[in-house]
Amino acid sequence: MRKIPTNSQASRRKPELALDLSGAHITPGASSQHRLYQALCHAITGGIAKPGEPLPPSRTLAKQTGFRRNAVTSAYERLIADGFAVATVGSGTFVAARIPARGSDRSKAKIAVEEPQQGPLALGCTHIDERALQRFRAFAGRRMRAFGSEHLHYGDPRGNRELRVAIADHLLSARGLRCDPDQIMLTSGTQHALRVVLGAILRPGDQIWCEDPGYPAARKAVEHCRLRPVSVPVDASGLIVARGRALAPTAGAAYVTPSHQFPLGVQMSMPRRLELLDWAREAGGFVIEDDYDSEFRYDGAPLLSLAGIDHLSRVIYVGTFAKTLFPGLRIGYCALPERLVGPVAAARAVLDRFPGTLLEGAVADMLNSGAFAANLRRVRGLYREARDALASTLSRASHGELSVPVPSQGLHLVARFDPKADPRVAAEAKAAAGVGGWLLAETCFRVRPLPGFVLGFAGHPLPELIASAERLAQASLAALQAHRRPAKGGTRLKRVKAVG
Repeated sequence: MRKIPTNSQASRRKPELALDLSGAHITPGASSQHRLYQALCHAITGGIAKPGEPLPPSRTLAKQTGFRRNAVTSAYERLIADGFAVATVGSGTFVAARIPARGSDRSKAKIAVEEPQQGPLALGCTHIDERALQRFRAFAGRRMRAFGSEHLHYGDPRGNRELRVAIADHLLSARGLRCDPDQIMLTSGTQHALRVVLGAILRPGDQIWCEDPGYPAARKAVEHCRLRPVSVPVDASGLIVARGRALAPTAGAAYVTPSHQFPLGVQMSMPRRLELLDWAREAGGFVIEDDYDSEFRYDGAPLLSLAGIDHLSRVIYVGTFAKTLFPGLRIGYCALPERLVGPVAAARAVLDRFPGTLLEGAVADMLNSGAFAANLRRVRGLYREARDALASTLSRASHGELSVPVPSQGLHLVARFDPKADPRVAAEAKAAAGVGGWLLAETCFRVRPLPGFVLGFAGHPLPELIASAERLAQASLAALQAHRRPAKGGTRLKRVKAVG
């Protein structure tokens, strides 16, 4: 019988398919089935296996790759399920006519995400003493070995009561703040606390006082809640309450950093604190006290917290373990007036139900055992040394062109140029030196931008800190020199008053 020509897909099936089983698209250590799936996807999206083209029979591909036939079958089934291939009974498996877009496609736009700084002089870096870290590992291991039913269901929106009790004890001894553990809510940090609290106490369009210059991340949280930030200037005594009253007397809240104003580092004076609390009572508003680094006090005793003065009536106190232990812990807290506990807990339950439970017990053990306080004492000495080294290096290497007040508290300092300096000097010097930190101008919103830097000294090796400070000082001198205008012939023109 004469053989009839055919154009069936089976007649065009390739005996072998060029597969890359070890390229960058292959997950190291993955199963043979997953590696084969990734290699087949790479071949299909790369055009090696074209739409409508048949794939090798499973037996053939198993022999080619050295994988078991069931691994090939599983890979083919996954290709079909994901839309990269289709199966025809009696004919085999074929590349789909239209394949879905892949995350690795070259045509896909690159997703840009702003990552926090981690270089020399960056803010937000910390150090944990090795002895404290060993204790934390032991506490976390013990808690995991005693894994209980509390991890198997949804919990209290405020978080683990044991840790809340330990935090209440810490606040009483360290900040003079007496509060019931039921008034404390655990969060994943200061920003999270702000987001939950603002959503519970204010409505979109409400006004809130914000320090200027101030903390940019907090202002972003305010704007994300669709609130209207009112920029209230800061002087040597802290936020100028009279200016806030003039700008927005009926604002619903005020966000302040009274113990160590960010970024200027000033302490809010007691008269100014009482004035702020008077405003809150009169306006029926609330004061959000961000006490982000009060544990790092180097000279003298810290002032009583606003919440301690107010007895948690109109003040919401926000703290964090990001700096006292480490940022990766992702545990912070807020102490709330009694009237706000219900609304804020309800807002928390809607947002993300409740905090993670695995490490709460270990942090409570750190606080209750004294390991937390011991770690603070040890790292406080390291940070004091780093602070002094950074301040003296900047002042010396810049030949006094940078004014560097030594802060009595906190994990950052401010280095300023003469206010008359060209506004471009700081940005050019920072870029040339290749260091982290912020421009002081980046923290200014309505007030005149100040020429200078906000620089972190915590969590950086001392030699790296000193070398970075020297580079920044030298770059500052070069930028200043480039923007200095030469005198014009030494002749000064006099202004002549016109005579009528």
